[in-house]
Amino acid sequence: MQSGVSRDPQAVVTDGRNRSLTGRIRLVGPEEVGAARAARAVGRLRYDVPKRVIDVVVSAAVLAVSAPLCALIALLVRVTSPGPVIFGQERVGKDGQLFTMLKFRTMYIDADHSAQQEFNRRELAGELEECESFTLDCDARVTRVGAVLRKTSLDELPQLWNVLRGEMSLVGPRPSFDWEVALFEPRFRRRETVLPGVTGLWQVAGRRTIDMRGMLELDLEYVDSRSLAGDVAILVKTVPAVLRSTGAA
Repeated sequence: MQSGVSRDPQAVVTDGRNRSLTGRIRLVGPEEVGAARAARAVGRLRYDVPKRVIDVVVSAAVLAVSAPLCALIALLVRVTSPGPVIFGQERVGKDGQLFTMLKFRTMYIDADHSAQQEFNRRELAGELEECESFTLDCDARVTRVGAVLRKTSLDELPQLWNVLRGEMSLVGPRPSFDWEVALFEPRFRRRETVLPGVTGLWQVAGRRTIDMRGMLELDLEYVDSRSLAGDVAILVKTVPAVLRSTGAA
């Protein structure tokens, strides 16, 4: 009897102990695999294209309507503390690509961020005590105007330019620093399969009351269940969340 490797394109699945499981599953050929991939591609297009249209139209409209407000904010930032009006932060975007996220500057230019970085590291490592917390409410790094901008999330208006440039979306996972990503568990890298968002589940769920690990879990929940209807619902819920200051930081 001749032995050898089958040239049948169908795969044989085993349970790890070389026992075939072909009696329990249905093997599919390359035609069915190709059809399934094509169906997934069409599904992504039905989501990605209208999502991009919504991103561009809404961002452009909000920037146009808020132009006088942005000019006032820029003036207040400029005259109340030295430094640039717009502050750029390097964040990790889709597929791990770095981009510069724009915000109105809310801190003094010589602010030391080492304490917050250490707090985040300990939080992700599970080293914090229950009573420990880190808040920017009384942070000496934040200017008086910056405190108001953070409380109302108005400091995030320039991120709409990131949306127009295709670096962010209106809705998506929280944009993270590269040093934060280095601390994440491998499973959280799935967040990088989509564009980071100006808002997201972490925003409407009340980011003031959720720790970083909770935010990451919400990001994964969004990645796995995202839809146009879900995005619209998050956008609608963002407004009252910001007005109640539960989504502001």
